Amino acid sequence: MKYFYLAASSIILAYIGITIFIYFYQRNLLYHPSENNYLNDKVSFEYEELFINTDENISLKSWFIKKDLKNFVIIHVGDDLSTVSLYEDASLVFFPESSAALGFGLRCGFLGMLHLEIIQERLDREFNMAVITTVPNVSYHAYTKKQSDEKIIVNTPSDLPEPSFLDRVEEPYIKASIITKSDFVGPVMNLCIEKRGEITNQTYLTTERVELSFDMPLAEIVFDFYDRLKSISKGYASFDYSPLGFKKSKLIRLDLLLNGNPVDALSALIHFDNAYRMGKKICEKLKELIPRQQFDIPVQAAIGSKIIARETIKAVRKDVTAKCYGGDITRKRKLLENQKKGKKKMRQIGNVEIPQQAFMAVLKLND
Repeated sequence: MKYFYLAASSIILAYIGITIFIYFYQRNLLYHPSENNYLNDKVSFEYEELFINTDENISLKSWFIKKDLKNFVIIHVGDDLSTVSLYEDASLVFFPESSAALGFGLRCGFLGMLHLEIIQERLDREFNMAVITTVPNVSYHAYTKKQSDEKIIVNTPSDLPEPSFLDRVEEPYIKASIITKSDFVGPVMNLCIEKRGEITNQTYLTTERVELSFDMPLAEIVFDFYDRLKSISKGYASFDYSPLGFKKSKLIRLDLLLNGNPVDALSALIHFDNAYRMGKKICEKLKELIPRQQFDIPVQAAIGSKIIARETIKAVRKDVTAKCYGGDITRKRKLLENQKKGKKKMRQIGNVEIPQQAFMAVLKLND
């Protein structure tokens, strides 16, 4: 019993000692090192030591690095320049761009749809900025009939010349390599063919692994190809690609009209074979997401002046004949005619706001 009490006492004393040590030195253990050990001769850039006092009366030691700020973007929130933030992300590529309908903005390059949603969510949460995201696209080369040797770089649908002056359009192609299990060869090939891909090679690496090679347009893999590839292959397929150059293609500009007015943010350059299908799907999706108004809203997809798809968002109607109990039918007709005239006038002067989720839903039509 004597040895038992001695061992128990030793354990209790050791426990108390460790607890006291952790209590007094926990900051040094969690935030190591406690002091900055870098010296002026150990760093290759100029800096200035600054101390920032927080609301909790805590002094924060910081470095102000004297660096060229040309790679930073200034995000302005508020009309009085009260909130200005500098943001740098090595994976985010951007440069200024303006649009006749949307005004000034930025043309950005993202790693994928997830990266796009993260940046958009951060702008909303950290800076309270409601941004409009247009349909992702790639750069095309357009040639006019007058100057067939001079290429025009088309970054947005509005840059595409009029069809009467257009000679041809070339789009970038890639050489895609997909490695998957042999069980998923059929669905993967159907997906690539749906994306206008042309199979060039099929090699069985083992009895269960197959490598498929395709020549595909870069525009077809921009926003939903990789997600769908992982979905149909249950996560087994791997995807790699390399640039292949530009090829002539039959591309057209698909415009979306809302209440007769074009929506520049939803315009897109797509292949002619997919125009009717995409136009119908976009109109159906917008009909679901745009709130009903006091007047009918026509949602149309057009190629030039030709309407290829249409959906109508029905108006929210009030029963103006609810208080007419019996009586002559002409009284009810008069009330309905007056309502019809009011709806027509409201449609001429009314504006329709497109919610942000409608823009994002258009990007995920094939999910």
